[in-house]
Amino acid sequence: MKILQLTSDWKWTGPAEPMLRLGLAQREGGNEVFVACPEAPEEGSRSVAAEARALGIAPDLSITLGRGVGLLADRDDVAKIVAHCRTHEVDVIHAWHTRDHVMAIRAARRLGQRRPAVVRSYRSAERISTAPWSRWLFGRRTDGLLCVSPATALWNEGLRQGRPTRGAFGAVDVDRFRPDAPGAAAEARRATRKELGLPPDAEVIGIVARAQSHRRFDLLLAAAAQLFARRPNAVLLVVGRGTRREELAERPAQELGIGDRVVFAGYRNADYAAVLQAIDVFTFLVPGSDGTCRALLEAAACGIPAVTTRRGSLPEIVVDQSTGILVSETPEALAAAWAALLSDDARRTSMGVAARSRALSHFTSTRFAETVDGLYREALTALGRPAA
Repeated sequence: MKILQLTSDWKWTGPAEPMLRLGLAQREGGNEVFVACPEAPEEGSRSVAAEARALGIAPDLSITLGRGVGLLADRDDVAKIVAHCRTHEVDVIHAWHTRDHVMAIRAARRLGQRRPAVVRSYRSAERISTAPWSRWLFGRRTDGLLCVSPATALWNEGLRQGRPTRGAFGAVDVDRFRPDAPGAAAEARRATRKELGLPPDAEVIGIVARAQSHRRFDLLLAAAAQLFARRPNAVLLVVGRGTRREELAERPAQELGIGDRVVFAGYRNADYAAVLQAIDVFTFLVPGSDGTCRALLEAAACGIPAVTTRRGSLPEIVVDQSTGILVSETPEALAAAWAALLSDDARRTSMGVAARSRALSHFTSTRFAETVDGLYREALTALGRPAA
């Protein structure tokens, strides 16, 4: 198949890496893959285009920067997509955001009877609205819909009315995110913990999340206060940025009297995998803008057991009592689950091994590409264009 992966967002955000990992895996599977995205507005910014080049899947088509859907403003970009699809006989346009989704629909309409299939990745773990705009966008004009998990795909089947719809877990680099050999792991963990200001004997609960109001920092900190009262060596490591971090996390931690036991590591890049590996128990409360919960998948690949709520796709990613523990959204339940794993080394190790095994079987680029390619074939067949 000939596939155009299309994003109108230049930023290196949650959906960007899975898109590029998917494209690489699809190329390895024998498909011809093109990437269309905007360039960064200024040099040095971490962008989709720059990361694509670094991964060896350089963009083939440059889309202009823009926000929202603009019927006139996007006219030239639609023309570019049409020309590229005609020249390269593209079979599938895979859109990742609303703006590029609308541009893909417009381009497909102009390409006529032999048009490509339009496939959309819906990255939220919430149900798609049934409002008229959503029915127009995600209904018959979209040939294939990719959701963040099998259950979320089922939620949206009514809106799709029998059209191809699939759910697939995200994809992570399981070679980068992996448990180290025991000796190397101990040495690396000591070095990373020292750099982060964590005591060598700390019991580390870790979370990766932007400081946003819906991410339940109130619940996180209330549970941490209860845990700290039980376990004197426990600390909370918060990885991620956010303009509201002081308001939502730093000041409340001080008010709860636990400010000295909450470490804010900020945004990490080159050492991100090492920072994850310094964590004993990972936690995740509410999916962010990327409903695949990529940080949770990365922690699983590192062999770290997780304690999570039952929001969105979390109950499908974490196998309760096997790769982690699912809890209700109360400080008591969260603190009890953390304490149970911190107090039982054998159980924590066993769950970590199971988490790594699940990552290797469910969260790889190859597995992701197999599911997505199957969706493409269904969409093309429904159009009367069986894929090669």
